[in-house]
Amino acid sequence: MLDTVTRRADAEALDRADPLAARRAAFILPEGVIYLDGNSLGPVTHKAKARVAEAVATEWADGLIRSWNTAGWIDLPARVASRIAPLIGARPADIAVGDSTSVNLFKLLSAALDRAGGRKVILSEPGNFPTDLYVAEGIAELKGAELRLVEDVAAALDDRVAVVMVTQVDYRTGRKHDMAALTGKALEAGALVLWDLAHSAGAFPVDLTGADADFAIGCGYKYLNGGPGAPAFLWVAPRHQEAVSPLRGWFGHAAPFAFENHYRPAEGIRRFLNGTAPVLSMTALEAALEAYEGVDMAAVREKSAALCDLMIARVDATCGDLVTLASPREAALRGSQVSFRFPDGYAVMQALIARGVIGDFRAPDILRFGVTPLYTRYVDVFDAVEIMAEILTDRSWDQPQFHKRAAVT
Repeated sequence: MLDTVTRRADAEALDRADPLAARRAAFILPEGVIYLDGNSLGPVTHKAKARVAEAVATEWADGLIRSWNTAGWIDLPARVASRIAPLIGARPADIAVGDSTSVNLFKLLSAALDRAGGRKVILSEPGNFPTDLYVAEGIAELKGAELRLVEDVAAALDDRVAVVMVTQVDYRTGRKHDMAALTGKALEAGALVLWDLAHSAGAFPVDLTGADADFAIGCGYKYLNGGPGAPAFLWVAPRHQEAVSPLRGWFGHAAPFAFENHYRPAEGIRRFLNGTAPVLSMTALEAALEAYEGVDMAAVREKSAALCDLMIARVDATCGDLVTLASPREAALRGSQVSFRFPDGYAVMQALIARGVIGDFRAPDILRFGVTPLYTRYVDVFDAVEIMAEILTDRSWDQPQFHKRAAVT
């Protein structure tokens, strides 16, 4: 049990026994910083840093336009898809990489409504990530549909629901949906399901194929470590790939370099591509994903649960009377993060960052800590909680500089 880890030496012993410990060397992590915000932005890997520099210095500077062929730029989306596929339980042939999560959501929500047999309700949760809800609002207006927000999605399924749009892991609390169970209920009700994997892909095993899901989107800059604004991905079950995206870019054309005036969609998943791939960003993401080569995602999940359990146990022991656990206590019900509520959470997080512990704040009162098993150590979690307990106990967070809001919180 993780509540027996009461000394720093206990955490160090867990790190020595950790089968994933060697993976930390793949990442560039600043000295003196405990980074617990990989669920917002993953750190750079050594290989990504080197590959982007190489792409600029040789492929772009020397190869110029020739590099579309000589450096394989044209194949980047497919190569990145092949690295993402094993992390989400999918075939590379069913994944398109490019654009942002918002653009990909727009494409897939539109396609889902077109395939819904006249149903017009998009069903989601009021706590879903705001961008997803904003995109859904726009699609509903364009398509004459209704966005319906309910606390219990499964209970609200009826014969009017076209598509269920949910994020597998709640971005504030870390609460995790049972993908197979919810997908099964939606399919029984005749609805399609679109999963947002922003806080899932790379954090724990995902099995879209096994769950018989319809559509999914995910981002490249959180647990996949592709860099700020990294290309996102979408997944479409083979049974839906004859759908056509409302955004029809030339790389989704059957013959892009025929330069035809009329759009002819490519076969399969490639029709969901749009314009030119962002080569430098895609290069960074491809290289970053090498950190997952040969990794057993079951081991990632086991360590993730243990790290989160340790954080909860240590907070309970040191400052549990000062904060409220916002995440599920049971590991099976949460993703790879732990969140706590505190009325002045923003100021506490700024004080933590000033002490070298980087998590983040989510309004109105959430202190959010992401754990990434490839580089987060048990001793990182132990030390982070010790520092947080000090800050809360001595109220050192209550200083003017920590209350001043920055543009990005």
